[in-house]
Amino acid sequence: MTAATTLSGEHAEDVLAQLCSWIEAGEPCALVFVTATEGGAVRAPGALLAVSETNSIGYISGGCIDADVILQARNACEDKRPRELRYGAGSPFVDLPLPCGGAIDVFIAPGLDLTALKVAHRRLVERQEADLIARIDGRVDLAGPDCRPERTDFIFSYAPKMRLRIAGRGADALALARMSDAAGFSTHLQLVDPDDIEQAEQAGIRSIEHLTSSESLNAGTDDAWTAFVLLFHDQDWEVPLLHQALEGPAFYVGAVGSKRTHQARRLALKAAGCSDEQIDFVSGPIGLVPSLRDASMLAISTLAEIIAAFPSKSSSRRPRTLLLLLAAGASQRFEDGDKLVANLEGRPVLDYAASNTPNDPALAKLAIIPSNAPNRRAILENRGWKVLENSQSQLGQSTSLKLGIEAVQNDPAIDQVIVLLGDMPFVDAQHVEALRVSADVPSTSCVMSECEGILSPPALFKRSHFEALSTLSGDRGAKAVFQSVGHGAMTIAIQPDHAADIDNMADLLRAKETVNA
Repeated sequence: MTAATTLSGEHAEDVLAQLCSWIEAGEPCALVFVTATEGGAVRAPGALLAVSETNSIGYISGGCIDADVILQARNACEDKRPRELRYGAGSPFVDLPLPCGGAIDVFIAPGLDLTALKVAHRRLVERQEADLIARIDGRVDLAGPDCRPERTDFIFSYAPKMRLRIAGRGADALALARMSDAAGFSTHLQLVDPDDIEQAEQAGIRSIEHLTSSESLNAGTDDAWTAFVLLFHDQDWEVPLLHQALEGPAFYVGAVGSKRTHQARRLALKAAGCSDEQIDFVSGPIGLVPSLRDASMLAISTLAEIIAAFPSKSSSRRPRTLLLLLAAGASQRFEDGDKLVANLEGRPVLDYAASNTPNDPALAKLAIIPSNAPNRRAILENRGWKVLENSQSQLGQSTSLKLGIEAVQNDPAIDQVIVLLGDMPFVDAQHVEALRVSADVPSTSCVMSECEGILSPPALFKRSHFEALSTLSGDRGAKAVFQSVGHGAMTIAIQPDHAADIDNMADLLRAKETVNA
């Protein structure tokens, strides 16, 4: 476990590293969480402040209340009692107003489990998300399939540090690397010239790679929190390096050069086999301020552009969800036309399924219907669903599932899908929301409904399962993928009447009884 550096209080990885060191040394400690904010607060919910008897690391305000919070945390270390405190508007601490006029709620947890904290820290170091539960009794646990929050607990998800992978030569590359490292970001520098490598080592850059051949690049290590910046003026290097970055998950890819240089680069990338979408993703010329000629100013301008592009991975962010409604079935067993437009006490069956969703504008909604189904389309579009037609719906439900997954597979704005069926009119918004809550723990990758011991739709799948969902065939549904998953799969109960589907007229009659019950 490494000691924290001067600016290490910015990120959970560094706060946890120092906290674990204190606990291992036998010091009483408490961990402070920001649980809510109002107005112009400095830190977001989930921000951490670790406190020992003599030290602290992290911060939760611009200096307005940190000293008092540290005092409160040390008192919690002594009496082993958690504390929920509010500062600012509505606070009993009238002598500690917030100049911004807002409010900050904090929770002080003195019941720290070293093992859980070390695992959380290791996950962040290994570029994985980690989820911490602050229990109302003062304990802090690492969330997982067998360790979940209760209703009164706080849960926060922490992403790895932003990482800059910088490839280039000369002053531009070195200046950006120094600035990234000083800001506490993870920095990986790829250099060609030995003199540049020596200067980078002298500057304290720890992760340096010597580029020796543009034809045999090392395997990419980018992830969703990585920005790649190319600072070469050499096409022999820039095309292979950019091509490699564009094949990966980096949230930002940028390259130095003038507008004319960038236009020539676009043509070279096209000739190298990059798609138009990939080429458009490359930012160039880089930087918020155009035509800078000093390496330090270019570094500041570029870093500002990268920060502006950084995905919203705050500690309180929920996975972004697509509701995928499969409504392309042929109604073969229904005795009276199209079951999805059949009258269920004054409304089409499909209208129930399309409207029973959480009232959350952040939810994306996509429905799959067969070709030439104007009534189904009208119902869905009236409820705000985007609609795609499946020309192969006669080949089974898997084709609709595949079409929906492929529509969002390359969309970085979607982290997970909830698969709903159009012939299940009584799945309510509360159950859909329960699926989302169950998946708020990062280690949970899929959640399926379970009715009296039998797996049932709807189901939730995170992005790691998209490829498997898109390879199903025939009438094999998402349950086949769920059953193939070991660690990370869980179920939640659904009531029998909510799990009912409509296959025939008898089912419709029972559904009418449910509506009138």
